[in-house]
Amino acid sequence: MTIRRPSAARTARLLAATAVLGGLLVGTAAPALAAAPERTAPRAVRVAAPATVTVTGHGRASAAPDLAILSVGVEATRKTAKEAMAAQNTAAEALLAVLDKQGIADRDIRTDSLTLSPVYTQNAEGESKVTGYQAGQSFSVKVRKIDRAGQVIGAVNDATGDSGRINGVVFDVADPSALRVKAREAAYQDAYDKAAQHARLSGHRLGRLVSLSEGESTRPGPGAAPGVAHDEASVPLAPGEIEEQVTVSAVFELV
Repeated sequence: MTIRRPSAARTARLLAATAVLGGLLVGTAAPALAAAPERTAPRAVRVAAPATVTVTGHGRASAAPDLAILSVGVEATRKTAKEAMAAQNTAAEALLAVLDKQGIADRDIRTDSLTLSPVYTQNAEGESKVTGYQAGQSFSVKVRKIDRAGQVIGAVNDATGDSGRINGVVFDVADPSALRVKAREAAYQDAYDKAAQHARLSGHRLGRLVSLSEGESTRPGPGAAPGVAHDEASVPLAPGEIEEQVTVSAVFELV
């Protein structure tokens, strides 16, 4: 069998045709590649935070008290602990009995403390020695008819004698919720007015409320009634007014 090899001229023509076809293919693909959209990373849009104003508002509301809370008790000192406790028990029973006669309900009487402690006496040599024992008990008593609080104190003194103790009196309102609502309204209005003024001063308008928080409400502390004589039939008292105070912190937008 005889194999014919292509001539050199024919080989040259085949190579030229191949080159021309390759150029056409490359030229056709180039526009397609150029037309493809360029992918770019998305840009973050920065939003400016709105201006704000932070203010604190204070509110007060007052009302006449309708409740008196008495702190009363008994105390006895004897040579032995047993004798001291027995004397204290007798005085406490007398105190509770007179409270019952005064119309004080059992739910309005609470034992706050009960104590028994030694009594020391120092001799000429500077040494301390136990010479007796002191027992005591204190009670919290709610008087719901406030105009009778002085009468109850006088009755306790009469019933307990030298063993009786009047530690103090607090005036309050039985239901403070209504008073607290008024104080809260006043506190919010105070905060709003302050924020509106700041907005005007800075050339803005007051926008929406961003946040609001309330602190603990406060009340007046206890009033003391010291040095009450045991033979006093009734003790004069001045209830005054009960004041509720509320503080709020508010943040408003400025537009």
